[in-house]
Parts: sequence; C-alpha cells; structure tokens
Amino acid sequence: MSAGKILVVDDDPQIRRVMRATLVAHHYEVVEARTGEEALARIPEEMPNLVLLDMNMPGMDGLETCRAIRGGSEIPVIILSVRNNEKDKVAALDAGADDYVTKPFGIEELLARIRAAMRRSPASPEGGPRTFSGADLEIDFDARTVRARGKDVRLTPKEFDLLRYLVAHAGRPVTHRELLQAVWGPDYGDEPEYLRVFINQVRKKIEANPAQPKHIVTEPWVGYRFVE
Repeated sequence: MSAGKILVVDDDPQIRRVMRATLVAHHYEVVEARTGEEALARIPEEMPNLVLLDMNMPGMDGLETCRAIRGGSEIPVIILSVRNNEKDKVAALDAGADDYVTKPFGIEELLARIRAAMRRSPASPEGGPRTFSGADLEIDFDARTVRARGKDVRLTPKEFDLLRYLVAHAGRPVTHRELLQAVWGPDYGDEPEYLRVFINQVRKKIEANPAQPKHIVTEPWVGYRFVE
C-alpha cells in the first residue's frame, strides 16, 4: 500500500536517485523533476501528495518555484537546502513552504518531516469547535473556509491548522512549543521563526490592521492568544 506520492525536484541526478531509492523503500511513490519549470508542469499531471524541493537550482530556483506552486495549490512543500541560517528559512516559509530541512539530513528526520507535512489536520482537537462566528470573522472548520470582513480568505493548510488551534484554545496564551508541536508535529518545538512567518501571514489575511491585530495577539516571551 502506497504511503503517498512525492514529487522530488532537484537538478542533481544523483540526489534524485538516492531520494527515489530511499522513499520507495518506505512505500512512497516517487516522481521526479529536474527544474522548477518541469515541476510546475508535472504537478497537475501527477497530483502528488507532497513536493520535496531543492532551494538552489538553475533557472527558476526553489523559492520562485514554491511561490508558483502556492499560487495555485495547497500541496505541502518541503524545501531542502544546504543553507542553515534563519534568513533563508524565513524566506522559504514566506514563499509558502510548509517546512525547511537542511542538508545533510538524516533519513529518519526527513521521513518524520514528510509525515508531519502530509498529515492534513494535526491541530484538530477532539471535540473542538465546528465553526466560529465573530463581527468580522467567520470560520467553518469542517469545510476549511474562512471569511474576513465579508470576503473569502484563502489560507494554506498550515495557516488554517494554526488558526484552528488558536481558536480552539481562545482566551488563553498558547506557547510557541505547544503551537509548533500541535501544527507541525511532536518533532518540532525549537523553530520560533516558523511561527513568526505563519502568524504574520494569517494576520495579513484576517486582520483589518495586521500591525495592530485584535484577533491574534502576541504574548511576549510566551506565544500567542486568540481573542474572540
């Protein structure tokens, strides 16, 4: 039984061969692309469940490719890169990536990240709210739809899961670690830059004034709190 289909995008044929052998051994179907342009063409043809995307490619690089993917799809994207600094991680997340893995990486770490990214709704607490309705914000958690100030808002899966967890725990501060582990999985907890990027993205989409948010407020040195 297939664990899912993964599109591996890398200009290095040796890396693609290694990734294919490893992923197939763990029951994933694998399709390949050598360039960002080829990846964009293959996604509607193959309908993969996840994209592993190299950051550094000739022509359309990983960031450009990720933005293009995110412009028309909510498919999970994991960026792979030799760069290990916060600036590059933030740039990748800001481009719409769900995760960022630094080369060289252990295969068990990568597999855990893949499972976390492909888990559609990890942040859905048992018995949580089905809907939320406020003066300027409406959320249907079953349909995964959001309306802000009367207009439909499109959130990525990770943005939606983050918002859902905050709403489910409205009124109390939620720590950085709790949010990371609820939305990304138990292997996370020390990636505060992830939250900064995603919280800013959600605020831009649902808040009337993202610079002075009234729904998602910052709890200094602790985390975030959703205000009804």
